Order: sequence, then C-alpha cells, then structure tokens
Amino acid sequence: MILEVAQLSIKAGQEAEFEAIFPAAAKVIAAARGYIAHEIQRGIESPSRYVLLVQWQTLEDHTPGFRGSPAFAEWRGHIGKFFESAPVVEHYQAPFHGTR
Repeated sequence: MILEVAQLSIKAGQEAEFEAIFPAAAKVIAAARGYIAHEIQRGIESPSRYVLLVQWQTLEDHTPGFRGSPAFAEWRGHIGKFFESAPVVEHYQAPFHGTR
C-alpha cells in the first residue's frame, strides 16, 4: 500500500466553497483503479491549508495511472480553481510490517 500525502493551500476566503465541492472531486478519485481510501484534514493554525491522504494499491496506480488519465483533469476541474499554489505531493510506504 502506498500513501499519497498532498498539502493543499486554498485561497483565503474560499475554504467553505472548496469543502462544499470536495465530495464531487472525491467521487472521481474513488473510482480510480488502485484507489483504497482517502481522508482530508483542515489545518488548525493555518485554516487555508489542508492535507489530503490517499491510499493506493501501488505507486503506479496514482502516477502514471490516475494522474495520466482523463479523470485527473476532471478531478482538478472540481478543485484546482481553489489552489493558492500547486499542491505539494509525496508518497510513502511502510518500511516494515507489524508492531514494535
């Protein structure tokens, strides 16, 4: 499993509108091949910043899979107009399994 961590900076004053449209964008990503789950959290100290966590089966399911698909343009069409700057996206995977 791969965890995509995207930091989203939203234009000040447009947070409520972004949050209202996000469920439509979430439906697009949820239909993508390899999608497992997602969650979004809003910053407390910086309420115009959000972190989006998306679980993918493989890195390729996200990139080039989803990001190279027509669905990506649809996804960005829903929420891209709210971005103050380009999202910062990184991918993570667990270095080991189990507990310590």
